[in-house]
Amino acid sequence: MVMRSIEICAGAGGQALGLEQAGFHHVALVEIDKLACETLRNNRPKWNVIEGDVQTFSAKNYINIDLLAGGVPCPPFSIAGKQLGQKDERDLFPEALRLVEECKPKAVMLENVRGLFSQKFDHYRQHIVDKLEFLGYRCYWELIEANHYGVPQKRSRTVLVALKEEYADHFVWPLGVMAPPPTVGQLLLSEMKSNGWTAAETWATGAESIAPTIVGGSKKHGGPDLGPTRARQAWDILGVDGRGIADTPPTAEFTGKPKLTVKMVGLLQGFPADWLFAGKKTASYKQVGNAFPPPVARAIGTAIRSALEEGQQADREKETG
Repeated sequence: MVMRSIEICAGAGGQALGLEQAGFHHVALVEIDKLACETLRNNRPKWNVIEGDVQTFSAKNYINIDLLAGGVPCPPFSIAGKQLGQKDERDLFPEALRLVEECKPKAVMLENVRGLFSQKFDHYRQHIVDKLEFLGYRCYWELIEANHYGVPQKRSRTVLVALKEEYADHFVWPLGVMAPPPTVGQLLLSEMKSNGWTAAETWATGAESIAPTIVGGSKKHGGPDLGPTRARQAWDILGVDGRGIADTPPTAEFTGKPKLTVKMVGLLQGFPADWLFAGKKTASYKQVGNAFPPPVARAIGTAIRSALEEGQQADREKETG
């Protein structure tokens, strides 16, 4: 059964890729960033990538689509910012709600940073839930840990899932902890030694835990490094120089602590090795750092798909019963 979806604020495709793996066919992906759109088109030439502002996008041509999904911008709720919430011009939750009202999807999936669960945003979250309930949806909102889904990284995200009432009883959060994710060393060993670095095996043995949160920064702020001081200290313990991003893996004669490449960071986010990011180093790294890990999107998307299929099956049984 083909499940159709719309993706807004698609970025470099982390959520879209995971939902594709869960069995959703994207009929439209909306993204304002030119290089992110290039990334999407390069990796999935058949996707209908719409380059533009979600505020000017209309979903009226997609009535009763199966899923509306997206990662609305996080700066309004990030603890690294001013946390202006709905007062921030970058808050696109109102646009997401407008699109829900326009296309009346069977299900909705929206992700954001854990800061959205701060007490100061309790009323705003309730406003979003109230609006969706008014439109005929039942809401589920959880704080998700990426490492519970096989992603070797400490990464928390809030995920809102809303389903029309006829499907809601069939939805179950995929919250069980899966097999432990690989360590940074286990995951990146082959890349670290791909350029002949003779000390790669020794390095991998020392990088024996998962990574700290990878941060990409905003359009205006942040550069090609692995985050603020505390994050760099955590990377240092793993034997990684977090002060920048390397162009290539370490060479045979390299000594010291290596930097990660964009490809390595992509692997730590759960992207496949052949997923290529457009643009120069800083721009491509930001795309990776701001992405939603595909394995998490796949797990939640699979749960949504199951709920929709079970709800449709129940309807058919009522009709034939």
